[in-house]
Amino acid sequence: MTSHKTPQTMKPATAAKKLGVYLEATPAEFQEGVVSRTELNTLQSDPPEWLQELRRTGPHPRPVVAAKLGISIAGLARGGVSEALTTEQIDALKENCPEWLRRERATQAEVRKETVRIKEKAAERTDQPRRPRS
Repeated sequence: MTSHKTPQTMKPATAAKKLGVYLEATPAEFQEGVVSRTELNTLQSDPPEWLQELRRTGPHPRPVVAAKLGISIAGLARGGVSEALTTEQIDALKENCPEWLRRERATQAEVRKETVRIKEKAAERTDQPRRPRS
């Protein structure tokens, strides 16, 4: 007797998240169906025109918007950005660079510095030989 493996599938929201696109901007057939692991791999390796266009112009989901602006998702919320933005809107924010964006970028830079400091400190600890307890 052979066992039939059922293909691994995911909800459209999960697939959109893995593809880095805003679900509501995807075609209806994508939103209404399920996506198999094989289909997801195909979309990633050979994206159709609609996916290429979404990645190029948006609207982009919050994680992508935050990354393009160089801030955290929480920073977006603090700045009052709660909806998906297009590439054009993101570029306009970068160009105008409002005070909240400057502040959030500075905060993000401090977080990155602190992360590096902690990693270096941890690396120093692992490099030091341990003394036996007496």
